[in-house]
Amino acid sequence: MARSKSSRRWLDRHVNDPFVKRSQLDGYRSRAAYKLLELQEKDRLLASGMRVVDLGAAPGSWSQIAAQLVGDKGRVIALDILPMEPLAGVEILQGDFREEAILVSLREMLGQDPLDLVMSDMAPNMTGTAVVDQNRSMYLLELALELAREQLKPGGTFVTKAFQGVGFDAFLRDLRGTFRQVASRKPKSSRAESRELYLVAKGFNR
Repeated sequence: MARSKSSRRWLDRHVNDPFVKRSQLDGYRSRAAYKLLELQEKDRLLASGMRVVDLGAAPGSWSQIAAQLVGDKGRVIALDILPMEPLAGVEILQGDFREEAILVSLREMLGQDPLDLVMSDMAPNMTGTAVVDQNRSMYLLELALELAREQLKPGGTFVTKAFQGVGFDAFLRDLRGTFRQVASRKPKSSRAESRELYLVAKGFNR
């Protein structure tokens, strides 16, 4: 079956993307690695010994970086609805983050020790209908923030992908009421045409 013009454009852009080529050379699972590396350089999110949850982790590039930076004394748990190939130093939980049974499993894995960092690169499956896609995105954001409030230690950090649109400003106000410092980032490796940005929230007020 012939490819549509839009799928051909996506494929051409993907193949020619310098961050895709670089990720293959550097051994990262996806170009998303460079978004986290840029955030790490600016905001120092990860350090040795940290306990981290990575939401929307597949194929695993953020977890790769996290595992390297937290080291043997740290812990990284990756969660995604999609299957993920094993990664050294990463515990993988497959399931739908929106389902209570998966949250129960995650809580059991975490035990009583609080987290230093909750990071989320989650995004909904896009339908192409802006209102539907934005509502789904905001729902995932709210769920991720709820987990962060439940599991972070005082002073902990939450970093999440967000899409500007309906509900974004209200979410940002909510975030600022929960964390002492909130910054908005647009990494160079994030495609210019994308509405995505990253919110870095530090200093959790339990």
